[in-house]
Amino acid sequence: MATIGFTACNSRFTPKQNGYPAITLPKKVYLSNAVNGLPYSFDIPYYAVVDKKVSSMGLDQSKPGWMNLQFPSLNATLYISYNAVQKDQLDVLVRDAYNFANNHSNKASFIEDSAFENPIGLQGVFFHLGGDVASPYQFFITDSSRHFFRAALYFDTTPNTDSLAPVIDFLFQDLKQLVQTFHWKS
Repeated sequence: MATIGFTACNSRFTPKQNGYPAITLPKKVYLSNAVNGLPYSFDIPYYAVVDKKVSSMGLDQSKPGWMNLQFPSLNATLYISYNAVQKDQLDVLVRDAYNFANNHSNKASFIEDSAFENPIGLQGVFFHLGGDVASPYQFFITDSSRHFFRAALYFDTTPNTDSLAPVIDFLFQDLKQLVQTFHWKS
């Protein structure tokens, strides 16, 4: 007959604290005029990937001026749309931008909107959405007569403000750089 003995360590058990994995953020380096064939231009971080083939649910949704700016190492995408402003359409585009931001109100702890003007006089509104929302930042830029640009930052993961905070803050700096360097090509 075999006897199996069990022994335990005499050291006390210490539970690990809850925490989030360390995130290594890339160095901030921007490329100017990195994308051709668009009616606008802005500085793009070198760690971003431009995807001009916009699709939704497997269907090609590409439109002139639309693109996605992907941040693969950060699991995030900036979805960008562009509209040439038609007569009496600007109010509709602005209202839609506010509606898109407000669609997150059921999960957002707050939604702040702030008007801005970049160094060359283009105006827009920046939306900061707080809490565990899918899109923490959205904004639009327009010249109020011919062009309307809208962007929304989304993460390819379940929203968790606590764990995503360093990445959200990091990408916010990129969004500010985009707005500051944004200009129309025509």
